[in-house]
Amino acid sequence: MNFKQILDQLISTPLLTSLFIVDFAILMFHKPPAFFSLLMLGVLVALAMYFGQKLGLYTIKKQA
Repeated sequence: MNFKQILDQLISTPLLTSLFIVDFAILMFHKPPAFFSLLMLGVLVALAMYFGQKLGLYTIKKQA
């Protein structure tokens, strides 16, 4: 999968992409309260897993 395919997939879901970017930026550059930070980290992990599944960057080949 090349860069253009990844970019097309991220553009096709603008709400989730912007939520991922904003969530990451807030966690990196601000210090939210502890509970809110844990909640945001959970959302960030869930979005990362969603994008990882949706993009399918790595394929596992079955061995015969």
